Amino acid sequence: MGRVVAIDVGQKRIGIAVTDVLQIIATPLDTLHVKDIWPFLTKYVQAEDITQFVVGYPLQEDGSDSYAMRFAKPFAKKLKKSFPAIPVEMFDERYTSVMAKEAIKTGGAKKSKRADKGLVDRISAAILLQMWMNQHEKTVLNKRNNG
Repeated sequence: MGRVVAIDVGQKRIGIAVTDVLQIIATPLDTLHVKDIWPFLTKYVQAEDITQFVVGYPLQEDGSDSYAMRFAKPFAKKLKKSFPAIPVEMFDERYTSVMAKEAIKTGGAKKSKRADKGLVDRISAAILLQMWMNQHEKTVLNKRNNG
C-alpha cells in the first residue's frame, strides 16, 4: 500500500493531508500558497509512494457547485495531467472547514491559533481525507460482503 494525499484547494491557499502507508490514519501535512503547490507535489511524489489523490469537491448545501469549484476542477485536471499514473478523485468536502474550526476550538486552541487559516486548511484536508477513507472502507466491505 501507499499513501493517499488529500488536497483542499482554495483561491490563495491549499491544505494538504496524507495517510500513513497502511492508509489507516489521516494526518494534516501542510498548507501552501497556490504558487508553491506544484513544486511541493513533485518532490513529495518522488519521495513517497502515492497511490491516490483526493481533491475536495466544493458543493453547496443543495448539491450544486460552489464558487470554489472554479479553482478545484482545473486543479484536479492539472493534477491528472501532471501525475498520470496516480488516480485523482474529487470528493464532497461540504462542511469540512466548519468541522475543522470546531475541532480546533474544542481542542482548546487559543484565539490566535483558531484564527490561523492555514491550520484550518490543513485540518480541513485531514477531515476530507478521513471522510474519503471511511467511504472507501464501506465500499470495500460492501464488495466483500456482496461479492
